[in-house]
Amino acid sequence: MVRKAAPTPRHPDIEIEKQLWQQGYTCVAGLDEAGRGAWAGPVYAAAVILPCDEHILQLLHGVKDSKKMTPLQRERWRGCIQSSSIAWAVGCASNQEIDELGISAATRNAMLRALNQLHYKADHLLIDYVRLKESDLPQVCLPKGDARCLSIAAASILAKTARDAYMLEMDSQYPQYGFARHKGYGTAFHRAILQTAGLCAMHRISFEPMHSLRMP
Repeated sequence: MVRKAAPTPRHPDIEIEKQLWQQGYTCVAGLDEAGRGAWAGPVYAAAVILPCDEHILQLLHGVKDSKKMTPLQRERWRGCIQSSSIAWAVGCASNQEIDELGISAATRNAMLRALNQLHYKADHLLIDYVRLKESDLPQVCLPKGDARCLSIAAASILAKTARDAYMLEMDSQYPQYGFARHKGYGTAFHRAILQTAGLCAMHRISFEPMHSLRMP
């Protein structure tokens, strides 16, 4: 089910989770991705199941869309999310998989991998935009879900911090590309390096401008 956009709350809340808890769902998983639009590296996804307790809203007050947080804020909240969740997990799909299947299918694969690694099986999904058609679980797709729904916002932070950590590791293998600086996204610096150094094994060759650079 795709839910129509409602006014965005000031902070992500648990109104949708509460509705589902009242309906008998006890393992509601929020899912979000990180790295969908990057030029290099994998796409990551995280799944987070919060406890069926309204106190979680106070415990995680300050959690919001990862794009609106600094790296230090995300890292601080990462540990709190992991320790206060019933279950959490992270999955990814490589840049090669993105090139082979397309970014949408690869993103869904990353989400499925996160779901499959949860210690408790989810019984309902809340997802930022994406419809996970490969799963038969009931699900709600929420426009701007990471700004509306606490479990999705929490997942956005875990996906982002996991992907950033991986890109930092790749920076040591490909230091000339500055992955620690831009995490594989299409900055002016990244574009300039591509013009001089060419492509590396981390790049998504199905994306522009990499596709054009690869062509003879």
